[in-house]
Amino acid sequence: MKTVLMVAEKPSLAQSIAKILSKGSCSSRKGLNGACSVHEYMGTFSGQSMRFKMTSVCGHVMSLDFIGKYNNWDKVDPAELFSKAPTEKKEANPKLNMVKFLQVEAKGCDYVVLWLDCDKEGENICFEVLDAIEPVMTRPYGGEKTVYRAKFSSITDTDIWAAMSKLGEPNRNEALSVDARQELDLRIGCAFTRFQTKYFQGKYGNLDSSLISFGPCQTPTLGFCVERHDKIQSFKPETYWVIQAKVFKGKDSPLTLDWDRVRVFDREVGQMFVNITKTSKEAKVESVSKKEKAKQRPLALNTVEMLRVASSSLGMGPQHTMQIAERLYTQGYISYPRTETNHYHDNFDLKGTLKQQANNPFWAQEVKALLSEGLNRPRKGADAGDHPPITPMRAASEGELGGDGWRLYEYIVRHFIATVSQDCKYLQTTISFSIASEGFSCSGKTLISPGEDTTPLSDVVIP
Repeated sequence: MKTVLMVAEKPSLAQSIAKILSKGSCSSRKGLNGACSVHEYMGTFSGQSMRFKMTSVCGHVMSLDFIGKYNNWDKVDPAELFSKAPTEKKEANPKLNMVKFLQVEAKGCDYVVLWLDCDKEGENICFEVLDAIEPVMTRPYGGEKTVYRAKFSSITDTDIWAAMSKLGEPNRNEALSVDARQELDLRIGCAFTRFQTKYFQGKYGNLDSSLISFGPCQTPTLGFCVERHDKIQSFKPETYWVIQAKVFKGKDSPLTLDWDRVRVFDREVGQMFVNITKTSKEAKVESVSKKEKAKQRPLALNTVEMLRVASSSLGMGPQHTMQIAERLYTQGYISYPRTETNHYHDNFDLKGTLKQQANNPFWAQEVKALLSEGLNRPRKGADAGDHPPITPMRAASEGELGGDGWRLYEYIVRHFIATVSQDCKYLQTTISFSIASEGFSCSGKTLISPGEDTTPLSDVVIP
């Protein structure tokens, strides 16, 4: 009987995918490296009954480094690292014995299905896996295709079975682009790290024994942070004065008016204007304007926006947020959380995705109203050609996810609901007043149609 080897990017993904494809009937055992399990079951492939072995790697199998003699800082000019220094591939984590583990499991296998993450890094790992296993696999007859690539964006039964029914091939060009990026990172990072470490030695006592690392992405980002920090530190606050007036009408709550001049930087001048306004006991309404406005529903959710909101509204740092998002993805609650795309394709099943949330008490009312009245087409965003936007893939309860897992999931669900809802519409009323010779105004918003917004509208009620 022929055997199909399947390889995912993480042990947890391998377990989830095997459970779906075996319909819960797979048996599991630990691999020789102790880090990766192997899940086995019987099934059909290309119309034939076959044995399946599902396992994983732990990220990249190989890493890039200079050959030995170029790792000597004292004997190598950093400039040589740009062009002359040859590189070689080494096992990323020798303690895992990943190459040997893959070869042991691949020996005698007839086909391989690659379930690595569907991004450029995943394509690169595909070929790292193939380089390790192809020499020990059963040789194909007559040019038979033996290497397949699964494309998926969520760990749900529907998506995994759809990926299995539409297997393609790994993309070598995308894998090579990662090789190029890795080499650039290595050459630039090492050359500049060595150069600036040696340059600063002896100039600042506390740096003599330190490695001053350079990263092609991290160092410019650090530069932006330092520049902003310097601006904050060098900022010199200047005292200013404002005038606020309160007007009363009967028993209604008072309205606080903003001064048309906004502020003055001279206290005596400010006191002069206060004295002028105090000569009048009344505020005269000069004009009232009303204008209907709309707050657009959000674009579909991508990684940058998720991290921004998690930081600003949920108080969760980027690393912590991505760890939770990866876990929610692996467990099948959300789609792949690393995407630049914020646009849904026309064939995306928006209604089916929304229906899954119809019984959650936190948003059931809004969801059922949308399903009854009809969904709005999401706003047109940017399609980066990687993964669909971050989307809830199945219903969950607070008890299932708990803590920050629930808070992030709740935000993702509410964001999705907002993308297919009406825009938030409100009436903005602005009243201009005169008190003595000075002008004041106040504005307020009255909700017309709330839509479903992830950030609430601040209302000021004007009597």
